[in-house]
Amino acid sequence: MYSNFRAIGISYKNTPLDVREAIAFDENQTKQFLVQAKEVLGLEEALLLSTCNRTEIYFVASDEVSERLASFVDVFHGVSTSNPSASYFIQMNQEQATRHLFNVSLGLESMVLGDIQITNQVKKAYQWSADEQMAGPFLHRLLHTIFYTNKRMVQETTFRDGNASVASSAVNVVEKFIATYTNPKVAVVGLGEIGENVVENLKSVNAQVTLINRTHEKAEKLAEEFGFEVDSLDNLDHVVSDAHVIISAVQAPSPIITASMLEGNHHPKMLVDLSVPRSIEDAVESVSGVILYNVDQLQQKASEALEKRRQVIPQVEQIVTESLNEFNNWSQEMEVSPTIKKLKQALEDIRQQEMARYVGKLSDKEAKFLEKATKGMIQKVIKLPVLQLKAACKRGEAETLVGVLNDLFNLEEEKSQSSN
Repeated sequence: MYSNFRAIGISYKNTPLDVREAIAFDENQTKQFLVQAKEVLGLEEALLLSTCNRTEIYFVASDEVSERLASFVDVFHGVSTSNPSASYFIQMNQEQATRHLFNVSLGLESMVLGDIQITNQVKKAYQWSADEQMAGPFLHRLLHTIFYTNKRMVQETTFRDGNASVASSAVNVVEKFIATYTNPKVAVVGLGEIGENVVENLKSVNAQVTLINRTHEKAEKLAEEFGFEVDSLDNLDHVVSDAHVIISAVQAPSPIITASMLEGNHHPKMLVDLSVPRSIEDAVESVSGVILYNVDQLQQKASEALEKRRQVIPQVEQIVTESLNEFNNWSQEMEVSPTIKKLKQALEDIRQQEMARYVGKLSDKEAKFLEKATKGMIQKVIKLPVLQLKAACKRGEAETLVGVLNDLFNLEEEKSQSSN
């Protein structure tokens, strides 16, 4: 069973954004897909991870269904057969899939190295899988090992230190700026990819946050998700005047926030320009009490954090390797557990047959004594084969020993008889 664990996936590394968008899954779609994939393709366990940067499916199946599963994604989303996403999916065997999920979950595969959000996204995907009874023994053990490894990484390395994206760097300087305010007001103007990242990073900041976007519906959707407020682009002058911090991530040919909009400024104010070309006029810094950060300054902070993270990648990879070795030992032992169970049952059958020959001739006291003695003998007899099997697993030689035990004790015949 466990050697039948595989994965298929696409990511920002090999797949265009429009293709990734076409097959993205929300919570309801994820759960529906898991149920349907079990019914149609016979998946025994499955985890579906879908973010803006990747869609990956990790699964256990008795048959090789990777190609059919990729095509099923297109069918589920109604993707045109003339432009299928299935051709972008990379297939992974058990060894590749387990290491890849470790690396993804810890942020080693993220667009922003060490991205902390991906761990939470994996936890959600795991919960959704469990909700639909699609997380079995293998996935439960794998995911809990990954979460423990993540904890070790945070405690033992500096991999997650600093702010390694422009959005997180921006929120970091904002948070320090508003620390002394009783009721700080933050406005985010423009909700493209960078603006969305800013909003996600602001969710833990203690401030009144207002979102402004050309497409009002998108602002309302994000505001509802994070508990923020919404205003109109037509009301930008008032928002700029009222806010303590304005973060602009607008795509515009010329600045939409100018020094004239800040005339009569009555409190310290920070403006953060994440746009290229710039959407905030340089002259705003000439206004008393106004601080301006541009994307280059924040990118420098992010680059410094990224470099520090790159330096500790070998430490993180060593922790991953240690966890993988431990997990693989468990997985290999699970491969031979059916043989161990059959061996125990075969010996127990022999014990009971022999007990049946004598128990009628014995007193209750003698029968109990014989029961205890024979059970003890069986436990001692089976101890060495079990230890040898587990040791063989670690050497990668379990298959040979399983074959020997099957032949010696007719375990396959025992199995067929017990199932009849």
